[in-house]
Amino acid sequence: MLIRDARPEDAQAIADIYNDAVEHTTAIWNDVKVDAANRVQWMQARQHMGYPVLVIEDAQGQVQGYASFGDWRAFDGYRHTVEHSVYVHPQTRGQGLGLKLMHALIERARGLNKHVMVAAIESGNTGSIALHHTLGFVVTGQMPEVGTKFGRWLDLTFMQLQLDTRDARI
Repeated sequence: MLIRDARPEDAQAIADIYNDAVEHTTAIWNDVKVDAANRVQWMQARQHMGYPVLVIEDAQGQVQGYASFGDWRAFDGYRHTVEHSVYVHPQTRGQGLGLKLMHALIERARGLNKHVMVAAIESGNTGSIALHHTLGFVVTGQMPEVGTKFGRWLDLTFMQLQLDTRDARI
């Protein structure tokens, strides 16, 4: 498996993975599917801000997952904190691709001098919560019934990873 920066030609594969999560999971609290053009715009916006969009591809060059991070909140005081997303093709879930993408994202965040990485995970997604614990993330908050999908209320678990130990005088 190769992890690399996403390119516009990856947009359809990224859209397919995203749309599967929209249709079949509570990982994305959205009901609207996207197309390749939407994902190109999303990639360009992230990359324009200096943030990565990574893909993991198999030996045949097929995209099997993607990951990115962006600003956690749009205020200057939060400029050292990012929130990430990681999605894996449904046929390759559970094979460690998410872990590989997360390691790459964490290194990119450290390379950009970020201090904290935030994860917002649907509380029933025990696999994702366990993955984040493995990486050193800690639970920092639980928010019951803040979202809805598939006709039911969803709870949100916030987790975070401190990326460095610098003091606040930056």
